[in-house]
Amino acid sequence: MIKNRSNIAKVPDCCRAGLISSLLPLLLFALLCLAWPGVIQGRAIQVEMPWIPSLDLSLRFRLDGLSLLFCLIITLAGFFVSLYASSYMAGKQHLGRFFVYLHGFMLAMLGIVTADNLILLFVFWEATTILSYLLIGFDHEDATVRDNARQAILITGAGGLFLLLGILLLKTAGGSMILSQWPGFGDSIREHALYPAIFVCVLVGAMTKSAQIPFHFWLPNAMSAPTPISAFLHAATMVKAGIYLLMRFHPLLGGTHLWMGTLVVVGGITALWGAVQALAPCDLKRILAYTTLMALGIMTLFLGGRSAPSLTAATTFLMVHALYKASLFLAVGSMDHQTGTRDLRHLGGLLPAMPLTALAVAAAALSMAGFPLFFGFIGKEIMYAGALSEDLFPAFSTLAALFSNALMTAVSAVIFITPFLGRRPADMGPVREAPWTMRLGPAVMGGLGIIFGIVPEWVSANLIEPAVFAFHPSREEIRLSLFHGLNLPLLLSMVTLALGTVIYRFREALRAFVKNILARLRVTTPGIYQVILDGFIQMASGFAQRFQNGSLHRYLAVIVLAVVMVTGWPWVAHIPSAFIVPDPRGLIMPTGICLFILAAAGLVVTARRRLVAIGGLGAVGAGVALIFLMFGAPDIALTQLLVETLTVVIVSLVLFRLPPMEGGRKRKGLRKWMDAGLSVSVGVLVTTWLMGILQKPLDRSLTAFFEINSYVAAHGRNIVNVILVDFRSLDTLGEICVVVLAAWAGVALMRSAREG
Repeated sequence: MIKNRSNIAKVPDCCRAGLISSLLPLLLFALLCLAWPGVIQGRAIQVEMPWIPSLDLSLRFRLDGLSLLFCLIITLAGFFVSLYASSYMAGKQHLGRFFVYLHGFMLAMLGIVTADNLILLFVFWEATTILSYLLIGFDHEDATVRDNARQAILITGAGGLFLLLGILLLKTAGGSMILSQWPGFGDSIREHALYPAIFVCVLVGAMTKSAQIPFHFWLPNAMSAPTPISAFLHAATMVKAGIYLLMRFHPLLGGTHLWMGTLVVVGGITALWGAVQALAPCDLKRILAYTTLMALGIMTLFLGGRSAPSLTAATTFLMVHALYKASLFLAVGSMDHQTGTRDLRHLGGLLPAMPLTALAVAAAALSMAGFPLFFGFIGKEIMYAGALSEDLFPAFSTLAALFSNALMTAVSAVIFITPFLGRRPADMGPVREAPWTMRLGPAVMGGLGIIFGIVPEWVSANLIEPAVFAFHPSREEIRLSLFHGLNLPLLLSMVTLALGTVIYRFREALRAFVKNILARLRVTTPGIYQVILDGFIQMASGFAQRFQNGSLHRYLAVIVLAVVMVTGWPWVAHIPSAFIVPDPRGLIMPTGICLFILAAAGLVVTARRRLVAIGGLGAVGAGVALIFLMFGAPDIALTQLLVETLTVVIVSLVLFRLPPMEGGRKRKGLRKWMDAGLSVSVGVLVTTWLMGILQKPLDRSLTAFFEINSYVAAHGRNIVNVILVDFRSLDTLGEICVVVLAAWAGVALMRSAREG
């Protein structure tokens, strides 16, 4: 855990790229502040641009109270993280790539929270998945980092597929793809037969992104990312995307017993599990990761409610957590940067050397613990009020919040007291404060926890109320206050602090107990994930060895079999009605050509020599060219004949270098019967399809279009040539490129064979 301190001293104070790039989130934050007054007054800002008009899709962005709250958090955290990274990442390779990934992720998160179209939201959702993978795996030379990044993208990517399925089911159920139109669809969707399936798909998408049990384990492992990424993705932004999704879907899917019961139970268990596990590790970043699980569980729990206090508690705690957790992550990174370690067993006595960092950590930790005069205290009090106001599982919600917050109080004491007030290790060298770019973010966000705690009425009126009213438009009274009088929520807050003090007093015994319990668990979700991943890789390997073994014959057989099965099964019932026997009178010449083609095809499948087979195949092509010629398409007939002739010549030259068609006759005989069955099946399907089509009146609208426009628009009398050269020019260009590349590859192969 301890790094080379000689290398730390050589790192430059800051890098210019980071300082310049931090202007982007600062500018966006300033623009949001300009739009802030109008949003508070209830005027949503909306921008719409055409996207895919044929599918009735448009780029719709909407800024309302909920979007504004998330955007302010994202841009403010993005500014301080960019500024922080300018020093923390200085001297590392690929810094330009790092800041591109970082700000691309920030813009994708802004896209999620402002998208007013579900498909657009999903596009940005998947963009955050990909960019988070690149950020978590930024130090890609480490195998553990690569594994953790892969784990994150597999879990969150799978959740994204569930979300897409839920969106499609919602559209099938008659729901709108426009989020701002949802208030009129809620009752019809909740009463629809597809409601449970829609709910499950949306819930899985949110649970994977926000690391709810049983998908929680990817979040602590993602701490292998650089500290600025941990602060931005896993404290203030990415993991909140699932919470945002639940908030947005609350007017459409919320209020049912399925919604309430599932979210309360899943969120409560996640909160308790994360809080308990936070006692075990000694790595400060891993401790903060488990406390993030606790916070996400608490938000999910209260989003299961339907009263204004519950939803206000979730929204308030969203803001509380973003401030103190981002501050703590950045401060831990400063300690790691200056001392070379973030292991509690090797930290202590840092207060004289890093007093400003200690002050920021103290402010954030006190807000996390919920001490009076801090914003965290107000968040915990409204949390208990929300739990007591619900009619479904109020006792479970209250107890889950109580014990989780008590554990967080103890953890907050550990985070501050051990590194700054504990005994200084003997092997710790000289330590000094981090650069100002690394101190500003923790200080400001930790300080906001104090300021917002002193003026909660302003926070309530300008941030919390507009956000809650955006997804819970009941217009119930929402009021945050530093003191609501002597009541049960205040008593529970005091009990939380007292219980947290007791847990801190016996922290070593509890840490050993938790480690012992975790070590005895034989079945864990990370273990299940690994078993599934290993099984999937083995299955994929076996499938590849079976079907991707270099046999072109097998590739073609699988493709043809799939076509026959997928298209043939629904068509079987229509074959008798589609099949017609044409009158042979007047069709003597075409019938003769068809018999010639049939005989040539028989020669191909029965030939013992490759040269005879390719000759028969050329005869089939020549017969097809005669049919084109007979029915008035001489240009196509000429093209067909030239292609067939060229194919026969080239393949004949290649065949001289291949071994004779001998050996394995028994197996080849079985394979020929299988090939014959597939060929006959495809022939029957295509023939009956054409017969069925010919029995219907032909739509000549496309033919009339080309007849009218070939000469007028393209100045060509040959309609086929005009279609290929003008109307389908890009398609034709692509075909030419394919032919050229194939010829180029053939020349390269012949040269390599000659050199060999």
